[in-house]
Order: sequence, then structure tokens, then C-alpha cells
Amino acid sequence: MKTIEVKGTVRPIAARSSEKSRALKEIRKNDGVPCVIYGGKQNIHFTVINEALRNLVYTPDIYIVNLVIDEQKLTAILKEIQFHPVTDKILHVDFLEVNATKPIIIEVPVQLEGLAEGVKSGGKLTLQMRKLKVKALYKNIPEKLTINVNNLVLGKTIKVGELSFESLELLNAKDNVVCAVKLTRAAKGLTTTANKE
Repeated sequence: MKTIEVKGTVRPIAARSSEKSRALKEIRKNDGVPCVIYGGKQNIHFTVINEALRNLVYTPDIYIVNLVIDEQKLTAILKEIQFHPVTDKILHVDFLEVNATKPIIIEVPVQLEGLAEGVKSGGKLTLQMRKLKVKALYKNIPEKLTINVNNLVLGKTIKVGELSFESLELLNAKDNVVCAVKLTRAAKGLTTTANKE
């Protein structure tokens, strides 16, 4: 996986909910994003400048995040993002701390490779699952899960249960369809003509 560095500053947690709400509003007003990292020895609440998150959030890619919070360095993955329902501005980000010995669960983008036999026959290749949920040590997680579709013929599918990748476990239901070659009108016409002959 690619890595990206994000710098943040520890923020104190207010005792009362009213004070906490005011503090969060102030952070956002100053173009900051409240964040939390959990999964390690303790949860750390910190603030990151909005601009520092753009390359991490607005991308289809997945990253290992090297967090630098004041002087502390932590390795994490992006776990959850909250957006404003109207402005789409980032409101809050959750990070999960990772280590070399504990497996993590993350969604990895799917990439189709090759030219399907069914497409050569006039069919249309459709990708129905853009990401698959995997469990693995973070060092074994690829940037993309590449699936070869060369042998996929008209009307056939590739399901999660038919896939296997080295050093990781797929967590999606085995009967979920990842991609398929569907019969188009053009392909139906060719089939009908061939049958008549």
C-alpha cells in the first residue's frame, strides 16, 4: 500500500458536553478537523488542518497513514469519515492504529485485467463490486485486488468465492458477484443469426 504523512496536534477533551461542542465548532471555524486514533494503548484526540487530509480523503486509493501528532509517530489506516450533509466538508475523521503483528480489516479497490471472451462476442463487462473487504496484516495488503477476466464468457460471472489472494482473507459473502459479462442487444442479435444458420 502507498503511505502518506499527516501531521496533527493533540487537543484537550472538555469535561462538559457544552464546552466540547463549542471547542469543536471553534476548531472547524479555523479550518481544522477533529480526529481520533484508537486501537493502540490509548485513544488520542487531535486536530488536523483540512488541507492536510485532502489527498487522503478525496481519492479511490487506500493508504497507510504515518501520523505525526506533536512529537509522537503512529502508523494507522483511515477508518471512518464524517461529512457535513450540505457542504460536504469533513467534520470528523477516525483512524485505527495498526501494528505489524495484528491483522486489520479494510476495503481494497478491485481492478479488472484483460479482455473477456464474452466482450469479444459482443457482451458488456460490468464491475459490480468496486471494493472487497479483506483481513490481513497491513504489510500484506495490496493497493488493488487485480482480477483477470480473460476467460469470462457471455452470461458468466466471477463471484467472491472463486477468488483467492496470497496472505489475505476475503470477508464478503462468497456468492456476491464481483463482475459479469452481460448479453447486449448486439450479442443477442449475433446469437439469433447464428442459430438461424
